[in-house]
Amino acid sequence: MFDLTTRDIKYISGIGPQKADILNKELKIFSVLDLIYYFPYKYVDRSRIYYVHEVDGNMPYIQLKGKILSFETIGEGKQRRLIAHFSDGTGVVDLVWFQGVKYITGRYKTNEEYIVFGKPTPFGGRINVAHPDLDKPDELKLTSKGLQPYYITSDKMKRSFLSSPNLAKVMAMVFQQITKPLVETLPDWMRKEYHLISLTDALRNIHFPINPETLRKAQYRLKFEELFYIQLGILSYAKDRQRRYRGFVFERVADVFNGFYKNNLPFELTNAQKRVLKEIRHDLGSGKQMNRLLQGDVGSGKTLVALMSMLMALDNGFQACLMAPTEILANQHYETIKQLLAGMDIRVELLTGSVSKKKREPILAGLITGEVQILIGTHAVIEETVQFSSLGLVVIDEQHRFGVAQRAKLWSKNVYPPHILVMTATPIPRTLAMTLYGDLDVSVIDELPPGRKPIVTRHQFDNRRENLYQSVRNQLQEGRQVYIVYPLIKESEKIDLKNLEEGYWHICEEFPEYKVCKVHGKMKAFEKDEQMQLFVSGEAKIMVATTVIEVGVNVPNASVMIIENAERFGLSQLHQLRGRVGRGADQSYCILVTNYKIAEDTRKRLEIMVRTNDGFEIAEADLKLRGPGDLEGTQQSGVAFDLKIADIARDGQLLQYVRSIAQAVVDADPNSSLPQNDVLWQRLRALRKSNVNWASIS
Repeated sequence: MFDLTTRDIKYISGIGPQKADILNKELKIFSVLDLIYYFPYKYVDRSRIYYVHEVDGNMPYIQLKGKILSFETIGEGKQRRLIAHFSDGTGVVDLVWFQGVKYITGRYKTNEEYIVFGKPTPFGGRINVAHPDLDKPDELKLTSKGLQPYYITSDKMKRSFLSSPNLAKVMAMVFQQITKPLVETLPDWMRKEYHLISLTDALRNIHFPINPETLRKAQYRLKFEELFYIQLGILSYAKDRQRRYRGFVFERVADVFNGFYKNNLPFELTNAQKRVLKEIRHDLGSGKQMNRLLQGDVGSGKTLVALMSMLMALDNGFQACLMAPTEILANQHYETIKQLLAGMDIRVELLTGSVSKKKREPILAGLITGEVQILIGTHAVIEETVQFSSLGLVVIDEQHRFGVAQRAKLWSKNVYPPHILVMTATPIPRTLAMTLYGDLDVSVIDELPPGRKPIVTRHQFDNRRENLYQSVRNQLQEGRQVYIVYPLIKESEKIDLKNLEEGYWHICEEFPEYKVCKVHGKMKAFEKDEQMQLFVSGEAKIMVATTVIEVGVNVPNASVMIIENAERFGLSQLHQLRGRVGRGADQSYCILVTNYKIAEDTRKRLEIMVRTNDGFEIAEADLKLRGPGDLEGTQQSGVAFDLKIADIARDGQLLQYVRSIAQAVVDADPNSSLPQNDVLWQRLRALRKSNVNWASIS
């Protein structure tokens, strides 16, 4: 028996170097093991044979047994096609091929019996089956055929005879050569306890299930394993980090924190803010390094919680730092924090790429002496030249916008790693948070500060612009400001920018008495900032923009958000954009504008937006509608996981179940030394593709 991990696919009969090269490039399949872990996306029942007279064009797939009566070729050049008239005595269907004519006529004969399998479509008064599978009855054991696997293939693969049926044949051949059981990836005790079939049976039955029950068992075993190892990786990392990294102990809450609480607090904290501050206070005093994710909708008061956490660091003689993904956001945090600390003797500095050398030098000097107590900036704060006297707490805003390696640099600033608080306004569904941020403790601010009114959201068709502009005019006359957002999607960037330009001129004509500014990602940074500033200062009353404003400007006076072509945005993105308004005490509105003709799932998305302002409900719905797609920052969790069979949206319950099992394993075997778990720890080491301890970075 050959080693599946090292055996190159080019040595498989029927593949060879050319097809192997295509599989390498199209599917990243290099070894036999890669191949058998390329799972079908659906199955078709091939246990039943139909009669021709039973077939109609609405059936998804059919299987017939009969003979080819005759062949005929029709059309010329590209229109040329081969037709075989096929009958079982109860009627005739036409089998059609648009290419490979020579091969077909050389291989299949008239008046010989075949089993035909394919998709029926009505054409010219008769049922056609294009490019069917044909097998001799004695070569095809129908009972063992069971459910036929279907694989996703590209056009390039199909052109090189690597279609789904071809792949199935290659898979069948590989499994014929696997005569001994494969090396198990889960220990015996676990398979017994959780009723899991063997790896060999699971892989065989995921490709060639005899019936739906064997398929279900195979899927369960493989999904269980995939999700289990992700969770085991995350939880063992978290345990390891707790053991290895001591944290600075912030023993006291004293004058700085209390002074701010008594004199500078802009409003009474919500119960959610108080609860989160208690959780942070507990972490900072525990002697372990804090690694906490702070989730909260836009406007829920995360910045205030972050500032009060930084004041705890100052009370204990440490410095604090806040990192934001863009200069605009860093500036905004700087202005907000300076305002909140007005009258207090605390030195706060801003460090971004555009701070001049002359201004930068005293800031860097002040960091080394400890005079600069709070530093706010972009990733400029992690450059080599930036050294702290005693950095105790780092707050990272919108963490998925920072690369893992960038965050790692923060660790080199100290003897002990600083405490880390990660903030995000992107609500992450529970199942996703357990996977992406499984090694972070999660705090949620789930109520809005007093005086904030929920945003009223409406869906409007674009043929009712008169009404829309009238309501915009009413808001402008009351002194409010308005955002109008256009999509900018890579595939249609040119058209999108043209739409934005046209939209901008249209708005200028429609509202000549008001100044209109425009912002999009293709502008130079200084142009963008200039335009943003016009809006922030209130000089411009209307901003026409792309989604660059999704994370960013805080303009409490803006009360209307109009999203053009709302059908082209995902739910979470719509929710993020909506969060740009509703930041003041006035009633705010979000208008989703679409064409009259929209797809059913788009209608569902928009209905959810109109119904609720709850970011978590929206994120859960988005995950179900779109699937996890490219999980942003998947590298964060320590396992570079590429889900082959599990689906985080649909397998949420299983994910929580395997997490509890993984937690029990880590608790019972903290040093990874129990002999019964050898298989687990060896497998986990093999799965960790890189030797960088990403998880210790969070």
